[in-house]
Amino acid sequence: MKKICLLAGAAVVMMTSCKKDDTPGYNTTINAPLSVEFDNIAGAADLELNTGTYTNAAGEDFTVTKLKYYVSNFVLTKTDGTVYTVPQDSCYFLIDESDEDTHEPVLSVPEGEYKTISFVLGVDSLRNTMDVSHRTGVLDPSGAGADMYWGWNSGYIFFKMEGLSAASSMGDYMYHIGGFGGYSSATINNIKKITLDLTTRGVPQVKSGKETNIHLMVDVLKMFNGSSNVSIAANSMVMFDPYSTTIADNYANMIRHDHTEN
Repeated sequence: MKKICLLAGAAVVMMTSCKKDDTPGYNTTINAPLSVEFDNIAGAADLELNTGTYTNAAGEDFTVTKLKYYVSNFVLTKTDGTVYTVPQDSCYFLIDESDEDTHEPVLSVPEGEYKTISFVLGVDSLRNTMDVSHRTGVLDPSGAGADMYWGWNSGYIFFKMEGLSAASSMGDYMYHIGGFGGYSSATINNIKKITLDLTTRGVPQVKSGKETNIHLMVDVLKMFNGSSNVSIAANSMVMFDPYSTTIADNYANMIRHDHTEN
């Protein structure tokens, strides 16, 4: 980039006061967009609501009719070790498989190269207990977050998955997982912090004037297939009960970094 200074009234380039910047570097005082794409899959197949049929580790076939989950509290670490925390009020997103517009949240972060990204799958305890005036947008329990909030339990549903399966005596299954710990350590806490290394499959190079995307794969089969396999026949409906921690422990491992687009 050249900065050319013109002397008033003369077409003279003043080389003493103008210089050329040959370094492409990053301006860390400027924020630029970084999109984070949540690509929902089931094993090696793309997730298809209503029409796709999948098989879990228990050998049970199932379809998915609804998949929604919250991601929030994003923190990124640069290759030089600098940590950037996205302002919390700009950091809650509801991923809805039925709405493609929700699959790719856009963060505003300082220019630079980032080696890790971390976020919460769920809604932190502070925001769960804040006055409703501080819970707007996707967190509005009377609006966008209406079917992701337990009025009777005063808390958000972090992960919601519903579908059909012959393995269920009812013909369907329903997993509504929440629980933020409340005011007691004995209370269910299914908030999961996920940290992903970005160095192996492409470090995002965030710079103003260009698009950068972190592409994540979200494998719902891992909700069933984990350290403890989940059987639809044995647990076709799980909400706010102790077994919800098993499902949460499984889905904490369902997200991986696939590639980065710079």
